[in-house]
Amino acid sequence: MTGHLPERTRWAIVMAFAIAMGWVEAASVFYVRALVDRIEPYQADPLPMNGALGNVELWREAATLVMIATLGGLAGRTWRRRAGYAALAFGAWDIFYYVFLRLISGWPRTLMDWDILFLLPLPWWGPVLAPVSIALVMILWGTLATQSGDGTADARWAWALAGVGIGLALAVFMIDTWRALRDGRDAILQVLPTMFNWPVFWVALLLMASPALHQVAFLRTKKSVFRLPCCWRLP
Repeated sequence: MTGHLPERTRWAIVMAFAIAMGWVEAASVFYVRALVDRIEPYQADPLPMNGALGNVELWREAATLVMIATLGGLAGRTWRRRAGYAALAFGAWDIFYYVFLRLISGWPRTLMDWDILFLLPLPWWGPVLAPVSIALVMILWGTLATQSGDGTADARWAWALAGVGIGLALAVFMIDTWRALRDGRDAILQVLPTMFNWPVFWVALLLMASPALHQVAFLRTKKSVFRLPCCWRLP
């Protein structure tokens, strides 16, 4: 990406690209679900894919992650901003994927509808509200990381907490397919969860938000420090 572009322009370009990616993703998923008659994924035999189609889907998901990482690498001028733009793109892509899928197919009807969120390394299940909540956190952190300047510090403890949160969230999303793992591939493809562990998920989300919350607190403190001299009065 051209080096002289200001960060706000880069932010807008990345957002536009991510929104367009959301449409492409929604269209691709619509084609596949229409092909296997699973516009609504939460029903018996939710993943009726033969070997070829299943492998194509796995590689498509992997390619999407590569595209997002590449976009972040091109948009950012520092490692922190590259990660921020990648997070921004992922969050916007995920949210607009659901917006466009709703426009195309009428699904999801509500944020509480169950969806197959991802297939790598195992199928992830969860209500639509869960990935959308994570996407909002990613957009928040990505915006702060790319627009607040290079002087903002990221605390290691915040990222340690975020790592724990990511692990908890993955466990919540994949717990049912993990339990079916010992029964083989067919059992995994037939999994239909009946309960989502919201308490653990909200804890995980709060932990994942630690870097963004730390950044907000840092910026508020920095702003207060810069304003402090204006309040001084000479005796």
